[in-house]
Amino acid sequence: MRKLKHSLYLTLMKVAVNFAPSATYMAFAGSGSAAQLCRHIARTGVKKVLVVTDKPLRDLGIVDQATAAFAEVGVEVVIFDEVMPDPTFEQVASGRAMMREHACDAVLAVGGGSSIDAAKLIAASSTSEEDPRNWVGFGKVKHEMPTLYAIPTTSGTGSEATMGAVISDSVSHEKSIISGASLLPAAAALDPDLLLGLPAPITAATGMDALTHGIEAYICVWDRGTRLEHAGAAIKLVFEHLLTACNDGSNREAREAMSIAAYYAGIAINQVNVGNVHAIAHQVGGKYGIPHGLANSLVLPHVLEFCRVEARSRLAELARLVGAGQPGDSEEQLADAFIQAVRDLRAAVNIPETSDKIKPEDYDRLCELAMAECEGYPVPKLLDREGTMDILRKITG
Repeated sequence: MRKLKHSLYLTLMKVAVNFAPSATYMAFAGSGSAAQLCRHIARTGVKKVLVVTDKPLRDLGIVDQATAAFAEVGVEVVIFDEVMPDPTFEQVASGRAMMREHACDAVLAVGGGSSIDAAKLIAASSTSEEDPRNWVGFGKVKHEMPTLYAIPTTSGTGSEATMGAVISDSVSHEKSIISGASLLPAAAALDPDLLLGLPAPITAATGMDALTHGIEAYICVWDRGTRLEHAGAAIKLVFEHLLTACNDGSNREAREAMSIAAYYAGIAINQVNVGNVHAIAHQVGGKYGIPHGLANSLVLPHVLEFCRVEARSRLAELARLVGAGQPGDSEEQLADAFIQAVRDLRAAVNIPETSDKIKPEDYDRLCELAMAECEGYPVPKLLDREGTMDILRKITG
């Protein structure tokens, strides 16, 4: 019955997207691209912009660095720096109040996925009196909203290239997804200069997040748009550059490559959504405050093992793409080789295999939520109770 329901849902989604506005992507890339974006925003007639970010980035001077060009072109900057990891509806309400108070006419997110997601909902709520909780789901943000831009300071979430925002309930800590074409940033800047000081653990976790997006888009059962091309390019870039970015944070080439990887992976999931890794990671991340990239890293190889039969051909293709396995290997051997390559990369960038934050007494609820969430994704194999419980046990320290 779950499989039938899932199949029907995917069929309806395929029909629905035919009536949705097409996505348009625009990115400035390379050293100094943040300044290029700021000048582009000024050319569109913006006079006052709300910059949505977090206090640590502001204290480090990265926000000033990213937005310095606004002073040259006469754009006034108002900074909202109250975003926390896993942003909540309350944080969105605070940002909306500041946006309205200062009559800003555009929104620029500077930061990681939390800041970009919060900026999306601040922009949307600034021109609506509706409770954003009513927008959970797809295509419910239908009103006009200020133009949104993004400058990511991590290379992971790809939120600068997606129409989705993840928002947390401050009481239950459960995460919800609000998605719609109007939440896609009009333009982004992929500036490696802003990433040079990013610590290795954050570089590793966010890089594995980008890898997860690429893999989930590649192995999904919805063959739509350019998801294979963009996902494949993202995966290859991560395998080629993540370790260097972790070991030599000042390497601009590696930083730029990882920014592009995250962006490509974002484009891929924007077309077909994520999968079972996220269905589980959202639960353990929301429940225990485990950063999203780390939560994905914990779960990823186990989910690939779970669906290795159903996704064997795609996994074999990825093995060839990243140079895993041996000439003459069968598809099954190549699929195994790719899963092992993911484990090896995770170990090489010093990401743990387990977390002691996860508690066995929570397994039942985590399992229930993960199984419900995965039904909305185009996964090759639906999570079941036995498989999900096994994965939770394997990632518990």
